This record gives sequence, structure tokens and C-alpha cells, in this order.
Amino acid sequence: MRSSEEGVVNLDKLTYAGNLHNLASVQGDARHVFVQGDIGDSALVQRLLAEHQPRAVLNFAAESHVDRSIHGPEDFIQTNVVGTFRLLEAVRHYWQALPAIEKEAFRFLHVSTDEVYGTLAPDAPAFTEEHTCEPNSPYSASKAASDHLVRAWHHTYGLPVLTTNCSNNYGPYHFPEKLIPLMIVNALAGKSLPIYGDGRQVRDWLYVTDHCSAIRRVLEAGRLGETYNVGGWNEKPNIDIVNTVCGLLDELRPRADGQSYRAQIAYVKDRPGHDRRYAIDARKIERELAWKPAETFDTGIRKTVQWYLEHADWVANVQTGAYRDWVQTQYQSQAESPST
Repeated sequence: MRSSEEGVVNLDKLTYAGNLHNLASVQGDARHVFVQGDIGDSALVQRLLAEHQPRAVLNFAAESHVDRSIHGPEDFIQTNVVGTFRLLEAVRHYWQALPAIEKEAFRFLHVSTDEVYGTLAPDAPAFTEEHTCEPNSPYSASKAASDHLVRAWHHTYGLPVLTTNCSNNYGPYHFPEKLIPLMIVNALAGKSLPIYGDGRQVRDWLYVTDHCSAIRRVLEAGRLGETYNVGGWNEKPNIDIVNTVCGLLDELRPRADGQSYRAQIAYVKDRPGHDRRYAIDARKIERELAWKPAETFDTGIRKTVQWYLEHADWVANVQTGAYRDWVQTQYQSQAESPST
């Protein structure tokens, strides 16, 4: 492992779900450099690579909400496909010019999703890394395309790549358009808890810090060109997730009328092409890299609900334009500061 003093350059476009408040803990830390920008901006990426000389590039950048991809797929193509292509090209030229020792040590890690594999029958084996890509939404198709580009840049150009395909993440700072934070936020606001179809769609759930530890481990010891599935071994129907969240809120923040938050559940029309089941077989990363999740779903979901209860200001800010105004002010002041 590298020294804890090693720096990180954080390139973020700050789209609707981006929020500099999430980086408050590293504000003023010389090891962290924040740059507002797009991975599709080749000139910017090339400048950052030349200036900071990173030993690795991790590509987390993606449009990731299936519902948004159905209503506006072009953003997903631009970020997930074109953006990944331009990032790969900038990184390839940087890597090819490195001295031999640094070139050998360099890594490009691409963070992807289990949704590229498509959907599973109720009794089908979980997704392995050998499973055929069969994406069913504009989002998952765009991510599958980016995975193929990463693979091709390894096989064609020799770029030292690693790919991770994770299951549904959850935890603190999760933008409240996704299932778990949406249920928490709506429940506390007295709003309905919308459940698609019959609510029996099955997902595997991975606590966010477990995902981070898996990425660190793959970056440290993963075999070049390989894909590693990262899952939480927590395969559950959506309705069970919502009922668990409601039960925790009943315990930690009871409704004034004494009723359960489950009374707010409302079934709505299913979304087009809704995949029925995802499941991750994470034995490869455990076998090869000795990684497995530290959190159970019970421990992770309790931590998540407690975090949202304790961070009402954060939730309020991301649901309004207030945080956008703060970003503009903060970024402008940083740009004018001699220290930047």
C-alpha cells in the first residue's frame, strides 16, 4: 500500500447530484485537489495528468439513475460512453510516455455495475465475471459499452486496466433519487413511499465503505485486464428493503400518530423494462484478493438510517438549489485564491 500522505486529484463535473458539501472533511487538506470538470474534456484531463503525474486513474464518473436514462438517454451516452473513451485516450497517451518503471506500476481502474449483465430468473445462479453482458436499460447499455472500451484498450494498446462490477450501493451521502435514501426522506416528510410494480424485484446491496475497500484492494493487487464482481451477499426484494427502513424509522423516529411508516407505502406502475433480479457472485475477489464485505445488511442499513436522521441539513440542501449556489460561490472563491 502507498503512504497515507499520497495525494488525490478529484475531477468532478458537479452535475445535479454532485455536492461539494460531501468533501467537507478534506477541505483544506493539501493531499486533496478538487477540480470541477468533465472526463470528456480531453484538454483538461491531459493537463491534469501532466501536472499531477498520477500512478493510477480511477473512473467513477457515470450517469447512473435508470429512470433518468429512460427519459433522457443522451446524457448517459455522452458521459458513460464518449466520456470513458476520451478519458481512456488521454490516459493511454500519458501512460505510453511514462518511464519504464512508472509505466509498469501504472493502473487504470474502471468502476462499473452488475446491471450490465441483464436480469436473472428467480432460481438462476448469480452473476459471475464470465456472465454475458445483456443490458436492458439505456443506463446499463451505456455502462456495458464503457466496460467493452476498457477491455479493448487493454487488449489493443496494453493499457493496464482493472474493472469492478458492483451491486447496488447504499450508505451516507447517497443522493435521494435512489431507493433507500428516497424512502427515508419521503417517510420523514410524510410523503408516499412509491414501490414499482409488486415490489418483488431483487437486488444485492453493498454498503458504500465495503465498496471502497474492495476498490482499494483491486487497485493494490488485482490482475491486469481482469474484472472483479463486488457484492454484499445481501440479495433482497425491494419491498423487504422498504419494510426494513420503515421498521428502523418506527424505532428511531416514530410517527407522531403512532402508526408505522409502512402505512405510507404506495404501489405504482412499474417502469419500462424493469430488470427482475440481480445477484452478484463475489467469490473471485474473495478467492484471489482475500476481500469480503465487513458489513451485514442489518448493520449497514441501521448506520444508513441513523446518518440520514442526523444530517437533515444535508438532505434539505440537496433537495433545493441552495447547494448549487454554495458550489458556485465556493468554487469562484477558490479560483480567485492565490493558494489555488
